[in-house]
Order: sequence, then structure tokens, then C-alpha cells
Amino acid sequence: MSLDSALRSRSETWIQDDPDPATRAALENLLEQAAAGSSVAQEELADAFSTDLQFGTAGLRGAMAPGPNRMNLAVVSRAARGLADHLREDLGLEQPRVVIGYDARYNSHDFARRSAQIMAAAGCRVQLLERFGPTPLVAFAVRQLEADAGIVVTASHNPPADNGYKVYLGGRAAEPEGRGVQIVPPSDTQIAARIAAVGPVRDIPVTDSGIELLGEQLREDYLTAICALPDPEGPRQVRIVHTAMHGVGSETALAALHRSGFAEVHPVAKQADPDPDFPTVAFPNPEEPGAIDLALELARTLEADVVIANDPDADRCAAAVLDPHRGDWRMLTGDELGVLLGDHLVRRHGYRGVIARSVVSSRWLDAIAQSAGLDAAATLTGFKWITRAPGIVFGYEEAIGYCVLPEVVRDKDGLSTALIVAEMAALARAEGTTLIGRLDELAEEHGLHSTAQLSIRVEDLTLIGAMMERLRAAPPTALLGSPVLTNQDLSQGSVETTGLPPTEGMLLRSEDDTRVVVRPSGTEPKLKCYLEVVTAVPAGTSPAEMGALRRRAGERLEALKDEMRQVLGAD
Repeated sequence: MSLDSALRSRSETWIQDDPDPATRAALENLLEQAAAGSSVAQEELADAFSTDLQFGTAGLRGAMAPGPNRMNLAVVSRAARGLADHLREDLGLEQPRVVIGYDARYNSHDFARRSAQIMAAAGCRVQLLERFGPTPLVAFAVRQLEADAGIVVTASHNPPADNGYKVYLGGRAAEPEGRGVQIVPPSDTQIAARIAAVGPVRDIPVTDSGIELLGEQLREDYLTAICALPDPEGPRQVRIVHTAMHGVGSETALAALHRSGFAEVHPVAKQADPDPDFPTVAFPNPEEPGAIDLALELARTLEADVVIANDPDADRCAAAVLDPHRGDWRMLTGDELGVLLGDHLVRRHGYRGVIARSVVSSRWLDAIAQSAGLDAAATLTGFKWITRAPGIVFGYEEAIGYCVLPEVVRDKDGLSTALIVAEMAALARAEGTTLIGRLDELAEEHGLHSTAQLSIRVEDLTLIGAMMERLRAAPPTALLGSPVLTNQDLSQGSVETTGLPPTEGMLLRSEDDTRVVVRPSGTEPKLKCYLEVVTAVPAGTSPAEMGALRRRAGERLEALKDEMRQVLGAD
């Protein structure tokens, strides 16, 4: 099969404009193979030039390779100039202040450096982190330094081949509750329009003049801020295993834990240092099966109290504990950890204000907030919405994202969260219980809220739309035999997120309080169903009885998964 002439022409134009010799050479090689008739090369080339990598509320994220539908120096250059033009032209800011950070993935430093050079040449006051660091450090810097924008070059927990470009607004570019928060509409479309208007990359001015390097003082200020949270009089006798998942969180996490008095912290040596190849995990996400196996192995050997895991850019945090109901270690679900954190911050730290969660997260937190006389808020999915909840003091989403210090970092922060997990584990040990024990107590007070997720991965993205249409046309009339009382199309607004923009998805709730939220993934080719069943727990329930209730709830969740597969036609 011959190579399409228009595709060849676009590829050759890209090669002439690409500032990176590595991706130029890669594209030249791919083009040569495609011209020689390689169907694999032709398909790769066609996909790389099928569209422009879209800039949205999550910024940019994709595989690193040449072409407009990939992450590379040319795409990043356009993004940097587009953001600078948005700040100066759309918002009318004179010499906007921009903080730029990056992780330890391949090309992250180069992408950050080129962004700094372009934005400095465009009239911005640029402050570039002098070495790689965690994402929360940039979110902190936007607020601490009153910057108008922040950029983090990171793909978070994506595979090694990916990279990304996350944008925050702050200072003069955002309203008070949005300072240091990820962008939301209409900023995303305005920035995307500016990016699309950027001319050839070779014509974008660059300069090293005026770029300020941010050194250790910023890290010190961040550590000081988050280490002020744990109660200095609280117990510290706890044995912790920590994994950074080959990312950039180890140094800061260990420093924070040690400074806060947690002396017995054992890092997983094979995963402690940054490594862009992520050699010990198939997928560098603590939630993925097998990702924390090395940490669990070490925890069993050391008879640890808790495993704390950060994802590669350290904005998320997971915890694992020995579950007496199972007799083995397990990861706490994102909802379980969110409920424990919210309860602890209210009960032990006296938090007063709004407790927020995403609409797909457990309603257990609402019950805890309301019993403490606090307001509970449900928001659209994503921390760009969660941390905008007026009066927020704590917020979380089930995908192991937690904001425990919104006035310090108004985004998910896996490092400050790690400190509170350590504090909770130490307190539980001092009281002769465990984090599972505390969950059992909360279940007795508010009912056992058990959650699970059904993810339906597709190769053909049109199948997601077809499944959603099938659900809208023929929604279930019962869930696990209980009549459906609420059938809410989230694209028309939500009963749980009053006053917020509509979003794609459906919310179902039955008479016995079983709930299902169905929505397309924002980052992967998946349709996701978020499932929750609520079980009443009688007073005085024994540990053995609680274990039986948990197992029964798990069986109900599995049955609910089967029901939803049938409803969606995904058998």
C-alpha cells in the first residue's frame, strides 16, 4: 500500500519545523518505513498526524513521539506560547508570573526548560524549579509566590512512554477560590485557541534571559507548611513502609515523616529512586494489581503497621494495612482512606468548614460531616472542581486523591496526606486498634458503605457512547432487587452537585440506598461504573460478625457488577 501524499507532506513539514533532533530522526525513520510499504509504520504515522493533541482541563497528556498527536518538544513549545498569549492577551496581565516544575520522566526537564525559555521571551516572569520535584510543590508555589500560573511537566501515574503538561492558574489570573487550582472552562478552550493560533515552532522566540531558578528554599517552605499539620503531642510509635513507585516523592516524603517525628520509616529500596523506566511495576499506579507487592513483602517481613504509597509525581497517596477480617494485608480503597482522613481531621484536628467529595466517591463522608454539624459537598469529578467548593477544609476523590491542607496546596497532595496517614496509624496503635478497627467503628455509627468499580475497556470509542445511550433508553428499574428511586442524567445536571455544570454520565439510586454512577473515563478508553452498597451495622457487632457483613457486602457488589454488565450490554 502506497503512502498517502498528504500525510507525507505533513510529515516532511513537521520534520522541517521540529526543534528536537531526536524526534526529527525518529519521524524520518518512520516516514522511510511507511514509504517502503510497512503497514505498521503507515498506521503509526497516520495516528500521529490524525489530530492535534487536545489541550483540556487536564492540560496535555500522551505518548512521547513525533507528530501533533503526541507529546514532544514542538507540541510543548506551542502550548507554552499559547499559555503565555492567554495570560497576556486574553487576561491582560502585564509580565505574568509563571512557576514551572517537572518530574523525572524522559524529556520532562527539556520540556520544562523550553517552556521557560518561550514564556520568558513572551514577556513572562518565569521561575523554574532547578531540579525535578513532586507536583504538589508547584501547586504550593503558585499560592506561596502568588504566581499567575503554574506548569508541571508530568504524566503522573501513566506508563513510561507518556508525558504530560498540567496547568494551574493563580494570582491575578484566577478568583480567590481558584488560585493554585487546575484550570476549568472556559480557560481550557481559551488556552487551546491560543495554542492553535501559534505559528511555526521555528519562529517562536526563546531566551534564557530572566529565568529565575527556584532552589531549596521553596522545598523548605513547603515542608514547613505541611509538617505543621500533625499534632506535635500525638503518638509517634508506628512502623511505616513507604514506596515512591520509582517517582519523585521519596526524598520529600521521608523528610516530612522524619521531621514530624516518625522515626521508623522503611523505604522500598528498589522503588525509592526516580527511574523513568519504572522497572519493577507493569503500571506505575499504586491502585494497579501488583504495584505495591514489594512494599507488602517488606511490610510482612518487618511486621509494619502501615504501607504508604505515593504515585510517581506524589500528588496521590494510598495506604495498605493488615486486615484482621482477612488475616492478610490489603490496600484500603480510596473511599475508605478518604473517610478515615475526613473523620480524623474533624475529630482530632477540629476541622470546621465544608467537607467535599466528588460525585463518584462514597457518601459515607457526608454522614460523618453531617454528624459533626458540618456541610458536605459533592462536586463534579476532578480536583479542579473539588477544591473549588466554597469553604472547603478537606476534599477527596475515590481515585486516591486527597486535599488535607487546601490553604497550602489547593489540589490533591500525596505528601501532606502521607503525614496524616502516619498520624492515624500511630494513634490507632496507641489506642490498641488499627485503621480497619476505626473503619468498623465508623460503620457501626453510620452504616457500612462498601464501594467497588466496574471498568469496561473498549478498543472502539463509539462503543462508550452506545452503552451510555442504551442506559438512557432502558435504565434498570431495580438494583439488586430494590426499586430504583433516582434516575438522573448528569448531562442535565445532578441532584448531588447542585449549581455545577452538567457532566456526562448517569446516577442511579435504589430504595435500599444502593447507588451506581456511570460515566466515561476522562483519561482512558473506558466506561466506568462506580458502585456503592450500604449495610446497617447493629450496635455491639463483634469483629467476626463485622467480617461476615463485609464479605456479604462484597458479594452484593459483585452481583451488582453483573447486573450493570447486562444493562450496558457488556457481557
